[in-house]
Amino acid sequence: MNHAQLREFLDDHYDRYNRPAFITNDPISIPHRFSQRQDVEISGLFAALLAWGRRPTIISKCHELMRRMDDAPYQFITQHSDEDLKKLLGFCHRTFCDTDLLYFVHWLRWYYADHDTLEDAFLQGNTQRERLENFHNLFFSLPDAPQRTRKHVATPDRGSACKRVNMYLRWLVRCDDRGVDFGLWTRLPMTDLVCPCDVHVERVSRRLGLLTRRIVDWSAAEELTAHLRDFAPHDPVKYDFALFGLGVEEKL
Repeated sequence: MNHAQLREFLDDHYDRYNRPAFITNDPISIPHRFSQRQDVEISGLFAALLAWGRRPTIISKCHELMRRMDDAPYQFITQHSDEDLKKLLGFCHRTFCDTDLLYFVHWLRWYYADHDTLEDAFLQGNTQRERLENFHNLFFSLPDAPQRTRKHVATPDRGSACKRVNMYLRWLVRCDDRGVDFGLWTRLPMTDLVCPCDVHVERVSRRLGLLTRRIVDWSAAEELTAHLRDFAPHDPVKYDFALFGLGVEEKL
């Protein structure tokens, strides 16, 4: 396919998958359960960072986590007692266990004591790489941060493609009229978003000639996004819908 044909192909599949029907079987269904901004931010953060493995399992574990937080994550984060924290003990999804969860809750309570929105935590830096690195450093700035928990919040500083963090930012920042992504955060421009690069997106991107870097690291995520920006300069990560759908639903 030439440039024009590839753009038309991607636009067609973006249109096919960026619809409310996409929500049901995707982890983004978790923050869609809520309407309050902070509930969306918190539930979305957990849903994105727990998003590895089979989607039904991810969604099931996120529902379990929300139940443990009384289906009111912001209230639980900001008002819990030590006794309430016992509800979180025993939670585990793959290598994310209650030790990690308790630190997440501790950090979020500390953070929301001085901020109304998590968006503030992602604004420090001139590039998306700098913003994600600074978020990681902020998240682990508390003195009791467990070393083991660091692997659950990726950073470009370690070479990671940061798939889950980039997916979270797509959810909160992208704004259109489709009702899938939230568009709640307006100070971080859509033009700066980086495409989440999971195994499905990677495979399809290579088939379409959008990704050539052998290792799937931060540079690969930037390479893919640069190619997508050629098709949609103001909203490059909209094609995440097309690439993911082609990989998961159509097995391209």
